[in-house]
Amino acid sequence: MTGRVNIACLGAGRMGRGIAVAFAYAGHTVTMIDVKARSAEEFNRLEADALGEVRKTFASLSKLGLLTAADVEPLVARVSVVPASQSSAALSEAGMVFEGVPEVVELKREVLDAASRQVGPDTIIASTTSTILVDDLSAAIVNPRRFLNVHWLNPAYLIPLVEVSPGQATDPAIIDEVKVLLEGIGKVPVVCAATPGFIVPRIQALAMNEAARMVEEGVASAEEIDKAIRYGFGFRYAVLGLLEFIDWGGGDILYYASGYLEGALGSDRYRAPEVISRNMHEGRIGLRTGAGFLDYSGMDVDAYRAKRLQAMVDLLRHFDLARPPVLDRN
Repeated sequence: MTGRVNIACLGAGRMGRGIAVAFAYAGHTVTMIDVKARSAEEFNRLEADALGEVRKTFASLSKLGLLTAADVEPLVARVSVVPASQSSAALSEAGMVFEGVPEVVELKREVLDAASRQVGPDTIIASTTSTILVDDLSAAIVNPRRFLNVHWLNPAYLIPLVEVSPGQATDPAIIDEVKVLLEGIGKVPVVCAATPGFIVPRIQALAMNEAARMVEEGVASAEEIDKAIRYGFGFRYAVLGLLEFIDWGGGDILYYASGYLEGALGSDRYRAPEVISRNMHEGRIGLRTGAGFLDYSGMDVDAYRAKRLQAMVDLLRHFDLARPPVLDRN
């Protein structure tokens, strides 16, 4: 999929509005389709609210220096909202459709079924759901080879990552087309299997629950825990991926630390998965052995380390925490 294809969003709620901003910013025409039958007065209120939020978002981005105030209205002009009665015309012109209605399986199936009958035969259709698997929805799609889940993280117009989850019927070529489209608007797509929680929601659910549990146990205050996350946990993982960090320090360290925490806290939620011990026994500890979760063979490891450390120094400067050394001068 190349060029500035027309984008249609099924639903004009938070997700539809965020996607509309992301694509309009990158030059695409976007139509948000109201999927609910409403009176003219009710639709007018929805339209005003949706376009008002889009305008407000672009205005805030101008204040943040991503565009000028003069750019706001031309960008807003790329976005429109149409009532359900005009969905057929809007969908017939769409190159890609994103469904963003409430997380109710039957509602999504109903909306996707209707849309898949109105779009062109090659139009790609994606659900933005974060909880319902693609194969639980694909039966509602006419020609499900062009259907998959595309999960955006809020705010959709700012967060680079988009999780792409194909189903059993999804044509691999469609995955590549979606990745190209997303990369074309500055997003970073990652492909994951159709499993509950995808990647980010699954990891963050564990982390958020553990943070709440520590407050409950009196380990530290909410303020102290969040400070630890910002300047420790999050700081490192803005530069190194979780699995990359295991390799950086060594999988053996995680193995022994997990065993200690499991025993000390009396919970198997800290138990290391089998892959950690298997990597150890196979000598795949990480950087020290040339391989771990990632392959470092043939890599200039010193240059790699220097690049990652430079990124951390840049973050220190971003947080205004970089300081010159204290030197005693005679």
